[in-house]
Amino acid sequence: MARVRDVDANELAGETRAVFDRFVAYGPFLNQARVFAHRPPALRHMMAMLLELADEALVPKRYLEIAVVAVSKLNECAYCVAHHAPQAVDQGLAAQTVDRILDDDCPGLDDVDRLVRDYAVQVTQRPQYMRDAIFDRLHEHFTDAQIVELTLRTALCGFFNRFNDSLQIAMEDDATERLLAAGFTEDASPTVA
Repeated sequence: MARVRDVDANELAGETRAVFDRFVAYGPFLNQARVFAHRPPALRHMMAMLLELADEALVPKRYLEIAVVAVSKLNECAYCVAHHAPQAVDQGLAAQTVDRILDDDCPGLDDVDRLVRDYAVQVTQRPQYMRDAIFDRLHEHFTDAQIVELTLRTALCGFFNRFNDSLQIAMEDDATERLLAAGFTEDASPTVA
């Protein structure tokens, strides 16, 4: 149970309820949405932005999931790792790849996957020390708009990690089932760094 009361969907109305319903249908983030619902402007704007970005699909979802899983493992956010690991598998990554995504010799990542992973790590750990070389490499594969969105989603993931852990948002009951269906085993579910 979270450190604050879960808001029931029936307590919401209008645009806030519409965004809530759409967000929980988009992904398995019901408990997170119930906590965000305490602040309807945050729910309406942050979740609606994520939904709009997903609808546009400017950055391939595979790369977004690589970045999110890498950041969540760095920040040791079990909630986000558990929720995004199956989504990364849905994007063609093997469970072993997802579990070892921070390893230099991670199996199953191609050069662009590694670039995205390395960029997410740098954005998370030492953004002030990034060199132009990584942007030169990013520009070989991504447009400026895609780089901006990849940076936004990576940095926003760090926010969600801290939000989830600070408020101790509980794992949804079916999280383990989703992990098992994605190829993780109960004794070898995705780990945090």
